[in-house]
Amino acid sequence: MKKFILALDQGTTSSRAIVFDHNGLPLATAQKEFTQYFPSPGQVEHDPEEIWSTQAGVALEAITKAGLESTDIAAIGITNQRETTVVWNRKTGKPVYKAIVWQDRRTSGYCDQLKDEGHGDMIRRKTGLVIDAYFSATKLKWILDNVEGVRDMASRGDLAFGTVDSWLIWNLTRGRLHVTDVTNASRTMLFNINTLSWDDDLLKLMDIPAAVLPEVRSSSELYAETSGQFSSSIPVAGVAGDQQAALFGQMCIDPGMVKNTYGTGCFMMMNIGNKPIESKSRLLTTIAWQIGDQTVYALEGSIFIGGAVVQWLRDSLGIIRKSADVEKLAAKVNSSEGVYFVPAFAGLGAPYWNQHARGTITGLTRGSTAAHIARAALDSIAYQTLDVLLAMKKDSDISIYELRVDGGATVNNQLMQFQADLLQANVVRPKITETTALGAAYLAGLAVGYWSDLKDIRQQWQVDQVFYPGISDRKREELIRGWTRAVRAAESWTEEQDLQE
Repeated sequence: MKKFILALDQGTTSSRAIVFDHNGLPLATAQKEFTQYFPSPGQVEHDPEEIWSTQAGVALEAITKAGLESTDIAAIGITNQRETTVVWNRKTGKPVYKAIVWQDRRTSGYCDQLKDEGHGDMIRRKTGLVIDAYFSATKLKWILDNVEGVRDMASRGDLAFGTVDSWLIWNLTRGRLHVTDVTNASRTMLFNINTLSWDDDLLKLMDIPAAVLPEVRSSSELYAETSGQFSSSIPVAGVAGDQQAALFGQMCIDPGMVKNTYGTGCFMMMNIGNKPIESKSRLLTTIAWQIGDQTVYALEGSIFIGGAVVQWLRDSLGIIRKSADVEKLAAKVNSSEGVYFVPAFAGLGAPYWNQHARGTITGLTRGSTAAHIARAALDSIAYQTLDVLLAMKKDSDISIYELRVDGGATVNNQLMQFQADLLQANVVRPKITETTALGAAYLAGLAVGYWSDLKDIRQQWQVDQVFYPGISDRKREELIRGWTRAVRAAESWTEEQDLQE
């Protein structure tokens, strides 16, 4: 195959582009960071035009680095930071306000109001989501309610709303196409994942006019061709939110297959097949992808502090000079010797959802050293992953034999081995760790016949290393009991606070 696939990976802090060959191997990469805006505490914004200019720039750079022309590119796939909200003028193509980022908490009060009014069950049933400022709907409402003249423009049909994928496609096609895919739509808190359509009840509840919404398409189809950015037009043919793209890039295409991305936080996703499952453990139910007329669903659990606990050891505690030093320090001891670290710096995420819990280190003795604390910090990433995986197992009633992993912390062999021991499942690290961009490339390539079918690309997924469980059930149960006690200690801080209030 002489042609290649270009993946646009539009992230929270940078825009990247990667050229992949027919074997799924990266040929060239380009990346550029862009500005983060923090207008007030808890508020995070991006400049949509800077998102577009950096993404367009790295796309051209990656093609050039690979020694190719645009005529060598068979298709473009897009993956993006999810939930981030952009609203622009259809006539001028200009944003009416900065993009409100998924991390932004300005609509927390309105979310509390929705919960108090009893809308939680209805929203979870329709969207698979919990009410939270994380998702796009309340951000869109905020722009409509707070930016002068914007509601009037919306009522005249002059406004377009989209997540970042929609904004990129609008610009790639010079305003000819206003679309999104089902994975991004399912993160807005406006999309009914059962009917696969925008939900009139939710639009009415949040006073959002349907005219601003993009058309929802599948994750793998020929949407349009680019217009003017490259020396020749290129088909845009694949779209998925970043975590869904990683699930696909990891080839978790059968029900029960699970991937975990170890980054600043951790995002775990499980393929649950062709029917949504309503979580009883406060996990999110979301759309994994849609290819043709087949829709695949997933359960998702978010861990707030994953690799960030290592940054805390480095920056706040000062016991390591650089993040990579943590493995060497932790390896000085055979175990944490009863020390447990619950890194609830921002509360506890799934499955606890305790926003008032705080970081706790328990089990310290005079014999405890920096090495024990480093070991406990790494262990905490594995314990939190176990908590989410057990919740997924309970919700899905699917036995889990293997966890596919990606992200920065997966280079730490000690952590991966401990993860396998706790899960009593194989932990599998692939050779190609660019799974998010690769997932978008696969979706685009399938749409244009670059790859013939899933069987064709499934054979490309290659293992770097498998970590097998290696401790006794008795030892594992003892470790988990200690972790459970440590979490209770972190949560008891909340209970004392509640009593005082």
